[in-house]
Amino acid sequence: MKITEQCVAALTWTLSDTLGEELDRLDEPVEFLVGGRDLLESIEAALHGHGAGEEMELHLEPERAFGDFDDQLLLLEPRSAFPTELEVGLAFEQLPPGCSGAAQPDRLYFVSEIYPEHVVLDGNHPLAGIALRLDLKIHAVREATVDEVGRGSLGAGFFRLEA
Repeated sequence: MKITEQCVAALTWTLSDTLGEELDRLDEPVEFLVGGRDLLESIEAALHGHGAGEEMELHLEPERAFGDFDDQLLLLEPRSAFPTELEVGLAFEQLPPGCSGAAQPDRLYFVSEIYPEHVVLDGNHPLAGIALRLDLKIHAVREATVDEVGRGSLGAGFFRLEA
């Protein structure tokens, strides 16, 4: 079976930046819903028409991956609005009371820096602004169930980062 809209593909990959630094590796196949919210559109487009056993190397410029870095998505918020136990990398779906309210809805914000009086939050995807190389292998392809299509995801959305 070849990959088409509304099917499930089991994939492994190595994700690197353009200098060859490995950013992520998936050694065991994970199923993704093609035509849902699990994969970037550019990856889905490249997978169409391919089948189990095939391998491909994709080069994704930021606009085809996680977008350009947007400094408008950086927020400076009062440290007092956050829990005492706060660490860099922690993600917030909604900002705590006492924050400016400038956060965009349906966006995750990550703590990028912590100062005594302020916290810097970043609404960019951690890979925004980075050109990527993705070495993919397709291990299996099957038809998606009605339930999977209805959910729009198999819950394995590494390539999507939404609240």
